[in-house]
Amino acid sequence: MAVIRGVLDRIVLLCAVVVAGCVPSFIVQYRQRAGGRLDQVLADLAPFQQIADREHGGNLAALVQYHLHSTDPTFRGEGAALQGMLDAAERLRALLHGLDTDLYHQCAYLLRHGDVALARSTWSIYEPGFTLTSQSLLFALIVGVVLWLVFLGVWHGVAWGVRWRRRHAPRGGSHGGGSGASAPRRA
Repeated sequence: MAVIRGVLDRIVLLCAVVVAGCVPSFIVQYRQRAGGRLDQVLADLAPFQQIADREHGGNLAALVQYHLHSTDPTFRGEGAALQGMLDAAERLRALLHGLDTDLYHQCAYLLRHGDVALARSTWSIYEPGFTLTSQSLLFALIVGVVLWLVFLGVWHGVAWGVRWRRRHAPRGGSHGGGSGASAPRRA
């Protein structure tokens, strides 16, 4: 059993380091996708910004309010759509600003404030890569070792539980309470 654990824990360590080493490339692709979405939203807002420049002194929020206060339901729907695009642009700007830091803080930011839909769409086209910078290598080593230690903790915890259960399990000796007399013979 010790040989199996020895081989398995080294495989887990290696896999954990490789997987952790791919996290920086995922973050890069996530950022690129977020930047692309922001560019698209801004491109979609550009014609409305031109209208706001002409009619509302450049204030896009005033254009949105004008749409929302209209009696025409189609116009109000456009106002809601415009407000949704403005909100999306602001969320994407905040996301990109939060990712404008070192790798460790990027990971922490994504864990707390990441966009799940954006992460799913990035994952669907993700191409794994192992970045060979000192920060990425150190990150891979640290996260890999932490995952490996979690594996070892679970392994030893399960092994301790199995040993404890064996020690405290009821013994399966004779159930008749007799002194060792054999069971009656069948005819």
